[in-house]
Amino acid sequence: MGDRCHPVPGSPPDADLAEEVVWQGKYVTAKRRGRWEYVDRARNIRAAVILATIDGDVLLVEQYRVPLGRSCLELPAGLIGDDAEGEDDLVAAGRELKEETGYRAGRLEDLGTFYSSPGMLGESFTLVRASELERTGPGGGTKGENITVYRVPLAEIAAFVAAKRAEGCGVDVRVLMLLAGGILAGEI
Repeated sequence: MGDRCHPVPGSPPDADLAEEVVWQGKYVTAKRRGRWEYVDRARNIRAAVILATIDGDVLLVEQYRVPLGRSCLELPAGLIGDDAEGEDDLVAAGRELKEETGYRAGRLEDLGTFYSSPGMLGESFTLVRASELERTGPGGGTKGENITVYRVPLAEIAAFVAAKRAEGCGVDVRVLMLLAGGILAGEI
């Protein structure tokens, strides 16, 4: 099995063509490179996604997402550098965790950079593990976000996600990492 991170010999189609900005908004940029159309965050903004655990429980949030037209169950997350250019990933993750969930992390660990949907989005996110949590406030996000916070035992995560789905709630793809063991074992 070869190294899959390096391109195969020869240039991939469209890889060497110029990138064209089709539309630019405050947070999103639509781009085209040859036959490919894709979206990226404006101003090189990235995201921090927080895997926050406490005493065998995981913190999840639910909030309305306009593109889905419904609420979505997610890991806490937020933008890095949307207000302060050059913001540190872990600083942003700590700020977003406290803002969304009301918990402060005593320890934040960078687990690496990942890509949400690389065939359509150029956006990357830093996955951050948060531990040594202390409740400092109600959470709920900033004005107008109306975030609901859940503290769910990991042993009950599959049933919780299934119940939220049955209610019509969307489920962010990153929640899959919490279900992976059960999926691989054929339990889900």
